[in-house]
Amino acid sequence: MTAISTPQRRAGLVVPPWFLRHTGVLAVLLLIGVFTATSSDVFLTGANLLNVSQQIAVVAVLAAGLTLLMTAGGIDFSLGAIAAVAHGVAAQLIVAGVADWLAVLLTLALGAAIGLVNGVMVTWFKVTPFVATLATSTALGGAALLIIGGQSVSIGDHLEMIGFGEVLGAIPVSVVVAAAVCVAAALVMRWTAFGRNAFAIGGNESAARLSGIPVVRTKLLLYTLGGLLAALGGVMLVARLGAASPGAGGLHLELTVVAAVVIGGTALHGGSGTMVGTVLGVLLLGVVANSLNLLQINPYYQDVALGAVLAVAAIANHLRGRRT
Repeated sequence: MTAISTPQRRAGLVVPPWFLRHTGVLAVLLLIGVFTATSSDVFLTGANLLNVSQQIAVVAVLAAGLTLLMTAGGIDFSLGAIAAVAHGVAAQLIVAGVADWLAVLLTLALGAAIGLVNGVMVTWFKVTPFVATLATSTALGGAALLIIGGQSVSIGDHLEMIGFGEVLGAIPVSVVVAAAVCVAAALVMRWTAFGRNAFAIGGNESAARLSGIPVVRTKLLLYTLGGLLAALGGVMLVARLGAASPGAGGLHLELTVVAAVVIGGTALHGGSGTMVGTVLGVLLLGVVANSLNLLQINPYYQDVALGAVLAVAAIANHLRGRRT
């Protein structure tokens, strides 16, 4: 378990620990932002920044759950598929006449149940997390298409508040939801026994078990929470699109989510991570994608950029782990 660092003083100023830890990501984010701003007059407009914030809201929600899980040494490659199933289920429930609030609750319960299944496979049946969640992802990928029959399912103006509502007349509800989830996750990691248990398990699972930490129960809760938040992301997707459709429900979104968490500095082996880093990782990927679009660069290069950034982040993560 990593020690909590204290603020560093530089030239009479108190420098927050999170700033020192994430200077690399902040520097890259600043460089890309400055370059894009000088190349496109649209980048710094309120409409574009609002668009970026809405685009990354779903990724941020999924990444919050994954950050908690990865601090405990786990991984979940089914989050995108869970979101895809959730967006289809929510749409079909609404079309069938189920009240919006009940459709959302049932969808969230389904996501939590799928996450629990992942947790059971990992903890009770000792299946490697990568294999267990990859199997779930594959199965759910097909299920997501079957649920909507391979075609678009419109929900009309249902869930309009989630998809298009605003707080204070300017801030999208989806952004507020994502911010609330990230803040809650940060508080859990920093101030609760549950969060400390996750760090301890990721640092040394055997030692955590010997010290009396409920390892199995903690992991089950983490996978369940991850599934719940992935389902929430699916609800946000269908609310914003106004329909469930093939290719738009979050399939393969898990690569972006994993990349954001790793870029944010969460250790692949567990025991270390912050929500501030994850948010910065999500923001960096969102700005990169937006910059490529504004500069009219071939969209296929987005995957190339994502892979390159993830590779660099993984190497930096490894080197940082060797120093600590």
